Amino acid sequence: MAAIGHFNNLSIVKHTGFGLYLDGGPHGEILLPNRYIPKDQPTEIGDWLRVFIYRDSEDKLIATTQRPKVQVGEFASLKVVEITRVGLFLDWGLPKDLLLPHSEEKRPLQVGDHCVVYVYLDKHSERITATARLDRHLDQTPASYQSGETVDLLIVEPSDLGYKAIINHRHWGLVHKNEMFKPLRPGRRERGYIREVRPDGKVSLSLQPVGRDAGDSLQALIMQTLEENNGVLNLSDKSAAPEIARLFGVSKGSFKKAIGGLYRQGLIVIHPDRIERA
Repeated sequence: MAAIGHFNNLSIVKHTGFGLYLDGGPHGEILLPNRYIPKDQPTEIGDWLRVFIYRDSEDKLIATTQRPKVQVGEFASLKVVEITRVGLFLDWGLPKDLLLPHSEEKRPLQVGDHCVVYVYLDKHSERITATARLDRHLDQTPASYQSGETVDLLIVEPSDLGYKAIINHRHWGLVHKNEMFKPLRPGRRERGYIREVRPDGKVSLSLQPVGRDAGDSLQALIMQTLEENNGVLNLSDKSAAPEIARLFGVSKGSFKKAIGGLYRQGLIVIHPDRIERA
């Protein structure tokens, strides 16, 4: 059965002058227009194609091999391209823009603004729809992440304590200000790490690996970089945080801790403007 708002593997059942018809199960035959037929895959009757299913401007189901920026059941930051009496229309990478009804707005938006939304299938119309009211679509069951676990983050909005982020399209988490060694902005996707799942269920996040293994990995990376640069690295504990973040993707504090450990092991010498292999 073809799932609307998702990628599906569907078999070809018919050739026509304007495209291929695919077996959509209970939805019947679904058209894949000529412009989306892949040139590098078999397209004979009985062959299978991976396609995204949505409704076109005439409200008919249609298939495409284009990749939208988000599927049903996911969160994404999308740009407002038009505002009408019905609602706001968002660019999600397909010819027909995605509707955000006015009733699903969380704050006033203008054309050109970006908005973090959840995408769902309306039960009555079977239309793919967006909402900016995120809480009701996040998992309310307690998070079971492990400290140090790598996760995908969607940065949503600033708070007094840092930045709120959605973890793996499922839970809220918070990147605290002391973890923000680089600028964040709403809508940006980041690799993150679980720092702590608190007793109250709230999740603290880090933008850099956490725990002892993380420190060992950073030290190994610093030594590898020294080897690749003839034993000299033009960074030290006096270097600017952005330079450290650009090269190693960690905060200045983590870098200083790592080179301090290497120094105590007798592996490096620290100068005001550089470190050298001992």
